[in-house]
Amino acid sequence: MSSLNLGVLLIAFAVLLLSLTVHEMAHAWTADRLGDPTARLLGRVSLNPMVHIDLLGTIVLPVVAFASGLPIIGWAKPVPVNLRALRDPRRDFVVVAAAGPVSNLILAGGAALGLHLLAGMDLRAGTAAWGLRLALQINVLLAFFNLVPVPPLDGGNVLGGLLPPRLGDRYDAFIRPYGFLVLYALLFTGLLDTLVFTPAIMLTRVLLP
Repeated sequence: MSSLNLGVLLIAFAVLLLSLTVHEMAHAWTADRLGDPTARLLGRVSLNPMVHIDLLGTIVLPVVAFASGLPIIGWAKPVPVNLRALRDPRRDFVVVAAAGPVSNLILAGGAALGLHLLAGMDLRAGTAAWGLRLALQINVLLAFFNLVPVPPLDGGNVLGGLLPPRLGDRYDAFIRPYGFLVLYALLFTGLLDTLVFTPAIMLTRVLLP
């Protein structure tokens, strides 16, 4: 790997790591605010990436994606949530689940704002602009990927909480044990492109200057 490619990989990895760290911290902080201190007691309400890293999802998969020319995406260690500690378990768990993707959309908005400011100063090129563009793309991808309505992804947890209790419980019990198999099926049938990449590309185009 050339020094240029290594530098690009390191920047991309740093952006992804920051994005995943903010995502998981948002889950942990929201759960703590809604009455469940589990994640806080485990040190997960933190911007220290070391407490959130998952070897496969945070390191191996992104490196393989970069080397293969695929979109850089990944995941971090899930934040544990004790439903019984939440003030309103069904409602609050939806809020906790949604906090992660929302945090990525906020980061994407911040990156877009930075790009518009650079464009206003006629500084569209350069490392800063490239890094902000990458941060925008990665965070939009993370948001839409996590919103896929398949547990254990955040979108599955949100959908399970929004459905009527009996239907939501049945949906979760039926899908969760096979969640990753369902995701692989969506990937190989091309439906994941429709659910993730198509809306991600559309939103990215809207946000770019």
